[in-house]
Amino acid sequence: MESPLRDAADGADLALIETARWDGSACPLLDLHLARLQAGIRALGWRFDGSFAAAFIGPQDRPARLRVLVRQNGIVPTETSDLPPAIPIWRVGIAEQRLDSADPWLRIKSTRRATYDQARRTLSTGLHEVILLNERHEVCDGSISTVFFDRGEGLRTPPLTSGLLPGVLRAKLMSEGVPEEVLLAQDLPKVRLWVGNALRGLHEAILVR
Repeated sequence: MESPLRDAADGADLALIETARWDGSACPLLDLHLARLQAGIRALGWRFDGSFAAAFIGPQDRPARLRVLVRQNGIVPTETSDLPPAIPIWRVGIAEQRLDSADPWLRIKSTRRATYDQARRTLSTGLHEVILLNERHEVCDGSISTVFFDRGEGLRTPPLTSGLLPGVLRAKLMSEGVPEEVLLAQDLPKVRLWVGNALRGLHEAILVR
């Protein structure tokens, strides 16, 4: 029996996405981006020969944002743009949209991300990000970031079982010892918050109710 991912893997509009930071000479988290791409390819049942590393090369004179799309029939030309402005402290709210912890599409980062995009489009004035919850009111993801928190015992991040994307920055910090822990929405005001991704890095956040 085919998985839900493989059943839809032949869609013409479906692509895997990687958004990476280029520092002017290299992509610092390249190995983790490549690992996530390969995991997505396996989950979809696609077959590719060779490496995708060449897609993660940016301009030699400046840092940049790289957006790499991989479709079933090959790599779309990499989009290069300026890095987004730095935001020292992010103001975050709670999204009205909910994620389904059992949704298999949360295992990969792809163009099939309507809930995230809708949450981003409805971002209120004055907010930089919104946090999405699941059906159990557990914290999952930001619309463009991974959520991290500290109850006073060190940095934590929600588990994949809550229903969230396997972020590249998340993978890096977990390899350095950051553990997973369930965080309920009702406990958000009681913790220190951070949000981050591979492009922007890790930033402190404050919850706006």
